[in-house]
Amino acid sequence: MDLSNLWAGFATALTPSHLMFAATGVLLGTAIGVLPGIGPAMAVALLLPVTYGLDPTAAFIMFAGIYYGGMFGGSTTSILLNTPGESAAVVTAIEGNPMARRGRGPQALAAAAIGHFTGGIIGTVALVLLAPVIADLAVDIGAPDYFAIMVLSFVAVTSVLGKSRVRGYASLLIGLTIGLVGLDEMTGQSRLTFGALHLADGIDVVIVAVGLFAVGESLWVAAHLRRNQAEAIPVGRPWLSRSDLRRTWKPWLRGPVIGFPFGAIPAGGAEIPTFLSYVTEKRLSRRQDEFGKGAIEGVAGPESTASASAAGTLVSMLTLGLPTTAVAAVMLAAFQQYGIQPGPLLFQRESALVWTLIASLFIGLVLLLLINLPMAPVWAKLLRIPRPYLYAGILFFASVGAYAVSGSVIDLVLLYVIGVIGFAMRRFGLPVLPAIIGVILGPAAEQQMRRALQISDGDLTGLVNSPLAIGVYVLVAVLLAWPLVRKLVRRREPVNV
Repeated sequence: MDLSNLWAGFATALTPSHLMFAATGVLLGTAIGVLPGIGPAMAVALLLPVTYGLDPTAAFIMFAGIYYGGMFGGSTTSILLNTPGESAAVVTAIEGNPMARRGRGPQALAAAAIGHFTGGIIGTVALVLLAPVIADLAVDIGAPDYFAIMVLSFVAVTSVLGKSRVRGYASLLIGLTIGLVGLDEMTGQSRLTFGALHLADGIDVVIVAVGLFAVGESLWVAAHLRRNQAEAIPVGRPWLSRSDLRRTWKPWLRGPVIGFPFGAIPAGGAEIPTFLSYVTEKRLSRRQDEFGKGAIEGVAGPESTASASAAGTLVSMLTLGLPTTAVAAVMLAAFQQYGIQPGPLLFQRESALVWTLIASLFIGLVLLLLINLPMAPVWAKLLRIPRPYLYAGILFFASVGAYAVSGSVIDLVLLYVIGVIGFAMRRFGLPVLPAIIGVILGPAAEQQMRRALQISDGDLTGLVNSPLAIGVYVLVAVLLAWPLVRKLVRRREPVNV
């Protein structure tokens, strides 16, 4: 690939006017990302009409800033308030929020910011160098492989979260059930809609995520507010210590290895790789007892992975015209708005625009780090707000975010019904994350499974007819069998008297 095109892209993106658009995009993306339920996809969609008067280059430079800014904003509320701004930030809440409660909110935010920068830079370099290769590999991955990877995600997330596997699978079942609501995509038959036309399109993932996290957390805090009224959450020091750096630099570098390929494959996204990153960091850590209580590796790895995955999604969108995330779909609509069709010929027909967009990704990441790293202590001071006011504000913005999805009051009702479910899950010790994963990946897993079975005329061997699928199922079997094997080994160990 001719790097002279990239230098020309930098020359265009570094003009004062385009730098202003990039900085504006980063600030808007971060500001909108910290509102529960309004993630980068909605931010780009809301700002799409604003860019009608701009030339395509300026518009896409702003979109790139919004993309990365929105992802970091989502991780900010995920860490500080346990309310992810978007689905890619869900995993970050597992370790980031306990860190904030222990007075290490700024360290968690700094680890997230540097992770975003590292993952994004490595992912964008990979986009420049490997886009054609990754696109060719992605085309060869079939429905059985996708289904196997999603089954691996289901098993992995229930294996590492919570003290009880049964509770993990119960949470996953709740999510899969919510994901069934709506019309069957293949037959058109309604499922679990109870005759309500509004449910025919299913329940939006934003509503489910915000309901289970933001509303469920707010109700849980309200139920225990008098008991914990005197509790004050310290803000802590603003910078990472040497010990923190020793624990985070490897997760920062491992994240792109997991995130970029998953972002690049069609039907990918940041949800699967962020879990796998979390699972990997937990397995490799020497401080496994800290996981669930605020392990900084559990923030650094998934955040780096999510940022690299965001760069990876642009591979299939730019080279194949296939959006693998909601924000990529909105950006695809933006391309079409300007009469540009992404695909194999895009790099030839719109070379200047594409390389300027890629150069603006590098610039946006640098601006994101420069703007948000010094802001970590400021963001952490959100924890100083009295908890009744803080969680009242969360409920307000959660309601606004849910209403903005489709402008329907029914969505508000669904939000609070799901919030009550989230409260009940906390009450009975069910982890929330498997439910979110069930909602996000359940419909896609069903679609890929049925597609694979259609290709094989209903023969179950159609689900294991590729080396990748077989390898993934072997890994699933190992994850399921390992706890039983470990128990048997412990029973056979001689007891020293």
